[in-house]
Amino acid sequence: LMNKDINSVAVLGSGTMGAGIAALAADNNCKVLLLDISEDVVKKGKERIVSEKKPLLSDLEKINNVEIGTFENDFHKIKNYDWICEVVVEEINIKRDIFKKIEEHRNANSIVSSNTSGIPLKDITKDMTEELLKNVCITHFFNPVEVMKLCELIPGEKTNKEIINKLSIFLSKVFNKGVVYGKDTVNFIGNRIGCFFMLKGLHEGKIARSKGISLEEIDSLLSKPIGLPPTGLYGLIDLIGLDVMHSVGKNLATNLPDNDAGLPFTKLPSEEQNLFNNKQLGRKTGGGFYRIKKLDNGEKVKETFDLDNGEWNTFKKIQSEKDLNIILEDSDLGNLVWNVMGSTLLYAANLIPEIADDILNIDRAMRWGFAWQMGPFEIIDKLGPKNVITKCLDKNQELPKMLQVLEKSGNEFFYNENMYLDLDGIYKEISN
Repeated sequence: LMNKDINSVAVLGSGTMGAGIAALAADNNCKVLLLDISEDVVKKGKERIVSEKKPLLSDLEKINNVEIGTFENDFHKIKNYDWICEVVVEEINIKRDIFKKIEEHRNANSIVSSNTSGIPLKDITKDMTEELLKNVCITHFFNPVEVMKLCELIPGEKTNKEIINKLSIFLSKVFNKGVVYGKDTVNFIGNRIGCFFMLKGLHEGKIARSKGISLEEIDSLLSKPIGLPPTGLYGLIDLIGLDVMHSVGKNLATNLPDNDAGLPFTKLPSEEQNLFNNKQLGRKTGGGFYRIKKLDNGEKVKETFDLDNGEWNTFKKIQSEKDLNIILEDSDLGNLVWNVMGSTLLYAANLIPEIADDILNIDRAMRWGFAWQMGPFEIIDKLGPKNVITKCLDKNQELPKMLQVLEKSGNEFFYNENMYLDLDGIYKEISN
């Protein structure tokens, strides 16, 4: 039973993510069933896969691997599929309804997963049969599916280990994903740390602006100098959308543990809240913190929104000469980067074993899911953990758990050739 490979995938939901997952499966010669609420909706999903502008297939012939249908007429067909992947809207009751239907129609050997990014698996599967609970997990893909390397794999309390192994092999070998193992905690790994960086960043950005540091300058520091993508902080939020940040914040406020360092930052600062209220959400609405304005002569100019007086100004390009050590620098700019990036590193160092069992899964999640050049623990190693510890002491900040483990172990770094330090302060081999 357990050695049977995954050769077919039923994808429930044909939006951006669903179409992306279906395309990846079809492109890799799996038989695919793509279902949605109506013929119209599912046809749109299929069109997305073969769109002329940007097809999701390397070979358009592979669309023949995809059968489409509706929940109402074709749900029973899932019994012929090895892996059933639910990708419907982030709405607990809708997901639960779909899962009850899955329970009714699946074959006993199938693996079932949800692509939720924010709803705990235990809530989706509450009161469902043992049979389902043994075969269920979360496969959290990052958008766009065909580009982003990360897939977070999250078992439930009763999930059979074999299921996780089988899916992990399939995701890495067939889908060519970087798999990380998370736990059924709010926002899993990548978004737990990434959203802390963004939300804390907005609050620290407000303080920095009051010291005369511009948006452009903040983004020029929170990007290349510290090994983050060129979007920086505000550019990244423009890409994601303030509406998404707003709902992520609400979800975190409800589901973060009581003493979590992220709790004070789950609400948008007042200036960003105003943008949200005015539906100035980012690229999806034609502008957020930045916009591209078309002049009458057809030229395009980039503009920056002044959060404090509500006006658009010409964007000033800044090439920062700084490098990673800005995090430790004692200056206004250094404090900004310490308070945003430094606190994100410390946050990550406090989340083992809560969100993952080891530093490896956290570092991989941030590299593969947020395109950081190095993960949090690799960055601490590069800065020199002793220097980070000294900085914490200087600032009267409590040492996070993994830095305590490192200090107690008497070792100097989290990584040592192809070994990483585990929670017990012992080096373990990095295996693929």
